[in-house]
Amino acid sequence: MQKRYVVKTLLGPVYGSPIEQIQILPVKSTLELQKRYVVFINRDKVGLQILPVDGNPHKTSALICHPNGVAGMALSYDGCCAFTAGGQDRSVVQWEINLSALEAAVSLGGEDLTPFYGLVSGGREGKFYRLRSQGIDTMETRKVSEHICLSELPFVMRAIGFYPSEGEIEDMFNEIRFSEYVDTGKLTDKINLPDFFKVYLNHRPPFGNTMSGIQQSFDILGFTNSKGEKAIQREDFLNLLHTKGEHMTEEEMTDCFATLFGLNPEGWKSEPAASSVKGSEICLEEELPDEITAEIFTTEILGLTISQDSGQDPRISEAEQSF
Repeated sequence: MQKRYVVKTLLGPVYGSPIEQIQILPVKSTLELQKRYVVFINRDKVGLQILPVDGNPHKTSALICHPNGVAGMALSYDGCCAFTAGGQDRSVVQWEINLSALEAAVSLGGEDLTPFYGLVSGGREGKFYRLRSQGIDTMETRKVSEHICLSELPFVMRAIGFYPSEGEIEDMFNEIRFSEYVDTGKLTDKINLPDFFKVYLNHRPPFGNTMSGIQQSFDILGFTNSKGEKAIQREDFLNLLHTKGEHMTEEEMTDCFATLFGLNPEGWKSEPAASSVKGSEICLEEELPDEITAEIFTTEILGLTISQDSGQDPRISEAEQSF
C-alpha cells in the first residue's frame, strides 16, 4: 500500500455543508496572476475564496443562492460573473463578482496573526492566548524560546487541550518539516510560536469535542444494555483499543490507564518492572466497570467535564475554558 503524505491542513469557514464544486476565477492579464480567487458552491450557497488558503476566516465569503439546493455552477469568460443553476426551483441566477468587497473585508480583518485571534476563546486578551504566550506567573527569571522543537509538538498540543491521533501528528510533522523545503532545500525541525498558533487552529477540531460524536461511536460499536443505553463490554473495549485503528500495545494501555486513574505517582510512564500483562488485566478489571457507556467513558475514564448549552449539543469543555 502506498503511503500518503499530507502537504498541509487548512481550516475554512463552514457554511452548513461541504463544498461540492470549485472553479478558479479566470484572469485577463499576467499581472492578475499574482493573486488568484476560487468560486465554489455547496448545497445551497455560492462563495468566493482568496488564494492561497491559510486559515484566515476573512478570506472567504458566501451567500445563499438556491435555498432548495444548487445543481451546478459556471463562470463567465472574463471572470466577472458566476452562474448558478438550481435544482428544484428550475432557475439560473447570475451573480456579479465583487473582488474589492472581499479584499476590503480582509484588510479590515487585520494583518499577521490578528485575524486568527478571534478563532480562540476570548481572542487575544482572553485567558487561552495570554496563558500560552506569557506562561504562569513566577518570581524566577524565565527563559522563553521563540521556537518549539518538532519532537515536543504533540506534548504542547495536548497541554492546550488538543489531543491529535498518531496520524494527525504525522501530518503535522510533515507539514512543518517540509514547510521551507521548496525555498531552501532543507528540512525544518522546529516551528516558531506564530506558525505554531496557525498549525493549532488549522488542525484542531473546528467545532470542539461534542458528546454526540462520542455517542455515535458507542452507537456503532456497542450494544443496548438493560437500561436502554448503548454500551461496550469491558473486554470488548480493551480489545478494540488493542487491535483496531491506531491500536495500542499492552504497555501503552497500562501506562495510559494508570495515568488516567492516578495510579502513576509521577503522572508519566510506570516502571517496566512494576507491570505485567497479567497484572495490568487485574488492575483494569478493578478500575473499569463491566459496561462502559459514552458518558462513563467521557467523565469517569477521561475525566472531562460536559458543559450543557441550552438548545445545543452538550460539549466537552475545552482545556482553555478551565483556566
